[in-house]
Amino acid sequence: MQEQQVREAISNVLEQMRQRPIPLGISNRHVHLSASDYQALFPNEPLTVRKELLQPGQYAAEQTVTLSGPKGFLKNVRILGPLRSRTQVEISKTDARSLGVAAPLRLSGQLEQSPGIKLISPYGELSLAQGVIVALRHIHMSPLDALVYGVQQGDRVKVAIAGSGRTTVFDDVAIRVSPQMTLEMHIDTDEANAAGADDPAALIRLVRE
Repeated sequence: MQEQQVREAISNVLEQMRQRPIPLGISNRHVHLSASDYQALFPNEPLTVRKELLQPGQYAAEQTVTLSGPKGFLKNVRILGPLRSRTQVEISKTDARSLGVAAPLRLSGQLEQSPGIKLISPYGELSLAQGVIVALRHIHMSPLDALVYGVQQGDRVKVAIAGSGRTTVFDDVAIRVSPQMTLEMHIDTDEANAAGADDPAALIRLVRE
């Protein structure tokens, strides 16, 4: 009897944890730079923190660049730190049309056969051969969060966002699990606008089928 009570207690705790609203990060256009590309654009200038982000060790930097595409420019595009092994430019579909770039929908780091673009800083220019993507919506979580929600790295799930008087369900949301990550869903500005997710009271939950 006592063992059954323990099981029920654990089950109740897990269910309560599953009902937690998932924090939402709305990703505006931004750039991740490699160390060599950063030095080419900002020689002898350290990358400086403007604002810490929810994910541990990640931040929006003071430095910005201009994106130059075949059809237009996007100014004041924020660099996110820390520096990475490869340069990656993340934009929305709306941005891609404005720039004239056929950016594919990809998970972060999947840059093969993606288009390039020109980056312009106050000190110089850098032409990328590849690296421009529209980031696939995803949820970062720790291994404990993955256990609670019953998911694992690479799973695709449905997520409901209730805000501004309506509920929007997003399909094909990728699960990214790492001990270095904390629970947070990332969508871009196009998706956030469509869902009314800029509402501070918006609730984000996994849809359990």
